[in-house]
Amino acid sequence: MSSLRIATRKSLLALWQAEHVQRLLGESGETAELIPMVSVGDTDMRPIDGTRQVGVFTKRIQQALLQQEADIAVHSLKDLPTEVNPSLVLAAVPERETIEDALVSTAGWTLEQLPQNAIIGTGSKRRGAQLLNQRPDLKIENIRGNVQTRLEKLKAGEYDAIILAEAGILRLGLNDLERSLLPLGIMLPAPGQGALGIEVRSDDERAFHACQQLDHPQAHAAVHAERTLLAALHGGCLAPIAALGEVNGQTLSLKATVLSGDGKQRVDHAGSIQIGEDYLAAAAELASELAAALEADGARELINAGR
Repeated sequence: MSSLRIATRKSLLALWQAEHVQRLLGESGETAELIPMVSVGDTDMRPIDGTRQVGVFTKRIQQALLQQEADIAVHSLKDLPTEVNPSLVLAAVPERETIEDALVSTAGWTLEQLPQNAIIGTGSKRRGAQLLNQRPDLKIENIRGNVQTRLEKLKAGEYDAIILAEAGILRLGLNDLERSLLPLGIMLPAPGQGALGIEVRSDDERAFHACQQLDHPQAHAAVHAERTLLAALHGGCLAPIAALGEVNGQTLSLKATVLSGDGKQRVDHAGSIQIGEDYLAAAAELASELAAALEADGARELINAGR
């Protein structure tokens, strides 16, 4: 039987993610090869904001599936747009990595220890708004490039600190990096953060069944709730929306926050639901309820103002 082809971006982190799925498939008896590709997000260093289309990191490898250049696409779920393409299906979400964000600086400062008016590099409105909510004095400046490029900019003194996902730091083996984890009470993650999404063509039974063996139901339920909430708010991955789903036994909990760009206004809601065999339906139900509660408290206005 021929090897399954995994489409991946060429960045070190994307390659790690694809190789991780390749290993998992190998453990289940499937052979797979990597098909590296370059996305628009890898070459266009302009800020990712409302003037640019979402999905700059995922579109090329989705296109590879649709054009049958590959059989499997591996995504960072926080980068995958929530709009559904009927020709593609999310076959699996493997066990999730840690979901915290890390404050990275040469001194290893905590948020409280950052100097007054410190310059913080992040390309995320979600991160910037939550930082400003706690420390209005901070100067949030855009930063682009892969993890290594961002670390070089930090080392060169362009920023006092930068924000990186702890999951990416661990996956790249940068365990000795000077950093402090931002508590979830201060910095909720992006929907899907720390999770991988394995996508295949909806008519490809072999790839679907091979990848479905890698699915972690609790992780899938949690991120499905987060992404359904994001879609219900029509936020897109660029909006200052944070959400965290967690499964404990048969209970799925979800908390979310929507902020103004300057962090001065925020709306928070949390809820829970019992999940059974149809855990995705339960996750979607909870997400819809929470999205409605957020909208009732003014979340829509904050999202629209931040575009």
